Amino acid sequence: MIQRILVIVLICITSIASAQEATSSPYSYFGVGSLNFKGTVENRSMGGISMFSDSIHLNLQNPSGLAHLKLVTFSVGGTHKYITQETELETGKASSTSVNYLALGIPLGEKFGAGFGILPLTSVGYSLEGQSSEAIVQNTGEGGMNKVFLSLAYAINKELSVGIDANYNFGNIINNTLLFNQNVEFGTRETNRSNLSGFSLNFGATYKRMLTDKLEMYSSATFTPETKLTSENFREFASVFVPDLNFQVDVDVREVDVDDSKLTLPSQFTVGFGVGQPRKWFIGAEYTSQKTSGNSNRTFTLDNVSFKDASKYKLGGFYTPRYNSLSSYFNKVTYRAGVRYEDTGLIVNNENINEFGISFGVGLPVGRMFSNFNIGFEVGSRGTKNSGLVQENFFNTIISLSLNDRWFIKTLYD
Repeated sequence: MIQRILVIVLICITSIASAQEATSSPYSYFGVGSLNFKGTVENRSMGGISMFSDSIHLNLQNPSGLAHLKLVTFSVGGTHKYITQETELETGKASSTSVNYLALGIPLGEKFGAGFGILPLTSVGYSLEGQSSEAIVQNTGEGGMNKVFLSLAYAINKELSVGIDANYNFGNIINNTLLFNQNVEFGTRETNRSNLSGFSLNFGATYKRMLTDKLEMYSSATFTPETKLTSENFREFASVFVPDLNFQVDVDVREVDVDDSKLTLPSQFTVGFGVGQPRKWFIGAEYTSQKTSGNSNRTFTLDNVSFKDASKYKLGGFYTPRYNSLSSYFNKVTYRAGVRYEDTGLIVNNENINEFGISFGVGLPVGRMFSNFNIGFEVGSRGTKNSGLVQENFFNTIISLSLNDRWFIKTLYD
């Protein structure tokens, strides 16, 4: 089991580190790119709520959930995105596939839990083009940031647990601008590259209490302090021959000195509340506030773009008919659903860029030790067609594999 996990870890780390471009959204042009969902498929299928934790699943959003683990848990998840992009005049389609996370959680006795893993934090991937009678301007970008994390959790008592994530964030973002005047033989290309790195922390707490013999109350909170990223910036100008916009020949390339800078990852606070019957059903709601008003673009300034504080509202839950059923496989299946609304904090052309999504999915038991295969679907939209902007209608297919095992078992016979 351990050898198989190590092989999967190596494959997925390579995939995450080398294939950062998991979006084709024009809104990834701003800031440090589009923020990726930082939870598991199980959470995402319930509208993205993070408060619920149990003994056989990882919780990547609230580290205190690791204190509830009873089995070693390995989880890997991915997404296929299908997007229809619409303006008032045109419609286009795009798709992308990416690995979302790879993580391992380990119970350390009755009260402690630990975990580590890697996941993409932001994604940049866009291609924007503007034309006039004399010139063509093409903007492209790629890259993003990843996060490697180490988590520790402690159960203060049967009802209250706390945890902390220590994160190292790293990656690079490349922006290209090509200007081609139809009356001039050569075009001009400007390339800006930012190598980003920095540490961050995330604190979490979970409080659970039985209200009756069958009804349990859940509450949780997480807080991520503001942190600074180091941005090593590089700029390059080139004269290029452009026989075709998809093919360029460099004629003269010159590097330009540009100062390194600091970027701010904003603070974030989440609070949630829910009720349910253990191993049977659960419903909960969450609110998140993120101080994104201090965000800025890395190496360029845009007069029509500003940032305000972001907020998120989530509602979701699950239902399992009978988790230990011996007569029916489908009674052991977990059915999940949820809804979310996000004000992303991004303002373009005086229009708020908001996002809405509805999700649903199932958890299918596989093998022994409560391992499961999870599949979910999410439909929704982001942005608007007003003021010359783009509205994105998306359909996401999300899958994960959660494997459970027992380690560190003392044998009775040698």
